[in-house]
Amino acid sequence: MGKRIRKIKDTRLHREGVDTLFFGMLFLIVGSMTLLHLFESKVPFYVFLTIFGIVYLIIINFFRCPKRYFNAETDKIVVAPADGKIVVVEEVEEDKYFHDKRMMVSIFMSLFNVHANWFPVDGKVMFVEHFDGNFHKAWLPKASEENEHADVMIETADGHKILCRQIAGAMARRIVTYAKTGEECFIDQHLGFIKFGSRVDIYLPLGTEICVNMGQSTVGDQTVIAKLK
Repeated sequence: MGKRIRKIKDTRLHREGVDTLFFGMLFLIVGSMTLLHLFESKVPFYVFLTIFGIVYLIIINFFRCPKRYFNAETDKIVVAPADGKIVVVEEVEEDKYFHDKRMMVSIFMSLFNVHANWFPVDGKVMFVEHFDGNFHKAWLPKASEENEHADVMIETADGHKILCRQIAGAMARRIVTYAKTGEECFIDQHLGFIKFGSRVDIYLPLGTEICVNMGQSTVGDQTVIAKLK
């Protein structure tokens, strides 16, 4: 891979938020106009507009979709698939696919983070699987296995197999995965989107150099979280 020379570009709104933002604005307008006509005092109108206006701004912030480019070599590099905070860095036994030990790095996304997800490595998508489940708080350890989640297995050009798991949280009720089995994928491309609070787990081969620490903030498609052997 050649060195990237592109930079972070403008921030736009993600297509997954179009319906939510449209109906949210409609509710805000109709509700405000209704209160203006129902009450002589404008207090209810201002209270409603203030509270739901703030909520609407938070939702707009949630559906931000910055157009980013990783401005460096991508060979053997693993980038953060999401904005958020590192909540797990540990060696685990992965019995579903690998049946051996892996290094797991987990990123928790709060309501105030961008919730678009990026591919963590260049490679080829081996398979995509979706699993129904519970909606425990996303930072709990059991969320990785018991919550609704989508698994994307990627094989790099060097033969490394990387599992990227999108996990729904207590508020999240929809996981969107754009990855398609058999397609090539690249850092800078969107892997998917998770609505309203969630987390992403990355399972890496043992011996991978981990480049992040517990509690560290990450920027999706920008922060290098690991380097493969």
